[in-house]
Amino acid sequence: MIEALRLVMTDATAPISQMLPSQALPRTKDMATSFLFSSTLLSTIHLNKLVHLILSALVHEQNQLFGRAMLYLHNPKTCTLQGMLGICREDASALHIVDTTEGNPLTGHWDLDDRTMEQQRQSEFCRNVRASRIDLDDGCRIVSRVVKERIPCRISHIDCLECRDCGFVRRFDMKTFAVAPLATRDRLVGIIIVDNPLSDGPIEDEQLQLLQLFANQSGMALENSRLYRNLEETHAELRDARQRLMHGAHLAALGEMAASLSHELKTPLVTIGGFAARLGRLLEPDATQRQYLDTIIGEVQRLEHLLGDVLAYSKKPTICYNRFDLRAVIRESIEDYFIVFEEQGISCHLLLPEGYWEVLGDAHQLKQVFINLLVNAQEAMPDGGELRLTLSRGDTEKPSVVVTLADTGGGIPEESLSSIFTPFFTTKRRGTGLGLPIVSRIVQNHGGMISAGNSDLGAEFRVMLPLAGMPD
Repeated sequence: MIEALRLVMTDATAPISQMLPSQALPRTKDMATSFLFSSTLLSTIHLNKLVHLILSALVHEQNQLFGRAMLYLHNPKTCTLQGMLGICREDASALHIVDTTEGNPLTGHWDLDDRTMEQQRQSEFCRNVRASRIDLDDGCRIVSRVVKERIPCRISHIDCLECRDCGFVRRFDMKTFAVAPLATRDRLVGIIIVDNPLSDGPIEDEQLQLLQLFANQSGMALENSRLYRNLEETHAELRDARQRLMHGAHLAALGEMAASLSHELKTPLVTIGGFAARLGRLLEPDATQRQYLDTIIGEVQRLEHLLGDVLAYSKKPTICYNRFDLRAVIRESIEDYFIVFEEQGISCHLLLPEGYWEVLGDAHQLKQVFINLLVNAQEAMPDGGELRLTLSRGDTEKPSVVVTLADTGGGIPEESLSSIFTPFFTTKRRGTGLGLPIVSRIVQNHGGMISAGNSDLGAEFRVMLPLAGMPD
C-alpha cells in the first residue's frame, strides 16, 4: 500500500538547501516568518501556550501555509499518538506580533491571549482531535512510517482515502495532507499534521520545507518546556521536603523539651494535689475554704492531664501488631460512651456492614483514636444531636477501609480546618491542642490517613486504614 502512494520524503538531518534541490533558499518573506517562529518558541516556556502558538502560526492567514493543523503527542507506554490540539485558520485570527522594532522586520514574536486559547480548545475541530488516537502498531501506516523513520511526509494519493486499516483520513475528510515528526535527539515528542480543507489545494514544496523547519524547532522547544516543568516540580518537591524536615526537627526539639519539663513539673503537681486533698478532708463540707481547695484540686488535675498529653505526644509509640476486626473495636468504643451519649440526648446511628474488615495494627491505640473522635463529637453537641458512624471500602488501589464520623454540632470553623491537626492548636477554652495530633499520628503509624471537613449539619472526620491481607 505504501509503495503505491506518491510520497515526498525528506531527510530530517540534511541541510535545508539539500532537501529540495529544485528549490532555492527561502525567500525574504519566508526568512521573516522563520525568524518570527523561532523567536516565538523562545518567548515562553509554558507548554500549553507553546503548542497554541505553534499551531496558530502554521494556519494563520498572513503566513499562507495551511488551513488546519493538529498536534498529537507520543505515549511510549501504549505506543499511541494522542490528539492534544487542533486549530483551524478561522480560530487563529487573533494571533498578533508583539515587541517589534520599527523599520526592522526581524524583530518581535507572535502572541495569543488566554481567552483566544480557551476558544481554540473549545472549538468543535479541537474536540474532535482530542477525541482521536492513532495506534502506531495497527493504525495509519503513513503516520507509523513517519514516526519510525523520523522524516516528514506529504500524501496526496487517492488510495490513502480508501485505506481500511484506519479511519484517520476519513475522520477529518482530508484530501492532501502532510505529517512532520516532533523529535529530539533521542526522543519522539509527537507529530504535527497539516492540510488545506477549504481549498483542497496541494501542499507545495516551500510549505513542506517550512513545515519541516518549524517541526524541528518545535520538537526541541516542547522538550525544553517539558524539562523545565519537571525541574520546577522537582524544585517544589525539594522545597516542601526541606520545610517538612525543618518542621519535624522543630517538633522533635519541642517534644524533647516538653518531655523534660513534664517530668520536672509532674512531681510538684502530685505533691500539691495530694496535700490539697488531705486539707480538704480536714475541712467541714460547708466551709468557705473548701471552694478554694476544690479550685486548686481541679487545676492540678487539668495540668496533670495536659502533661500526660504532652508526654504521650512526645514519646515514640510502640505498636504491637496483631490482626483484629475493626468492627469490634468501633463497637467497644461506642459502648464505652453510650451512657454519656444517652444522658446528653445524642442518638447514634451505626452502619457497620458484615464482611472482611480485618486490620493489622494495635487495637488499643486505634480504640483511642475513635474514643477521641467520639469525645470531640460529644463536646460539639452539648444540647444533644445525632452521630452517624459508617464503615465502607476505600477507593484506593490496595484494599482499605474508611470510617466516617459525622455529627450535627455545627461544624468546624473554616479558618481552623487546616490547623486542627497541628500540635497545641485548639478551639476549646480548656483544651490542650494535642488530642487530634495524637490521633493523626496513630493513624499515620498504621499506614492510614485522617481528614476533617464539614457536612451540612456539622463536622465530619474520615479515617482511612489499610486492610490486612486476606487469610489463606
